[in-house]
Amino acid sequence: MASTSGDRFRLRSLQAGDFRKGHVEVLAQLSQVGNVDEAAWQERFQVLSSQQDVYKIMVIEDTTTERIVATATLLIELKFLRSSGKCGHIEDVVVDNSCRGYGLGLRLIQRLVDLAEEAGCYKVILDCAESNAAFYAKAGLARKEVQMAKYF
Repeated sequence: MASTSGDRFRLRSLQAGDFRKGHVEVLAQLSQVGNVDEAAWQERFQVLSSQQDVYKIMVIEDTTTERIVATATLLIELKFLRSSGKCGHIEDVVVDNSCRGYGLGLRLIQRLVDLAEEAGCYKVILDCAESNAAFYAKAGLARKEVQMAKYF
């Protein structure tokens, strides 16, 4: 999904040059990134981009600064349930603090939901903080079940 040419913010897939455009810095506003230098990022990018039927990583680039200002990932899980169906998982949604309020998060979510539907997923799910539930409801997602986690 490309944006119009007059649009300051361009929605697109993650590209090999996006480390230098600040992809990791944006992710760091969501959670701990750890020690990911350009070589490690490129190695992981190659693995993920070789599995585009499973990993769909979208970014929004500010065309005025050529910096990544938002990102989110769709992971497509193959299931035995639902006639060997597919389930989409939305992960790692973050918009740079300086660009919040422009509707970028909503654009990302809508694109990932479209990609999940195009891939034949029977549902798309995500986990979020209670404070973000209203935002995701605006994007058309509904509250369902309870999230559980164990970190290592």
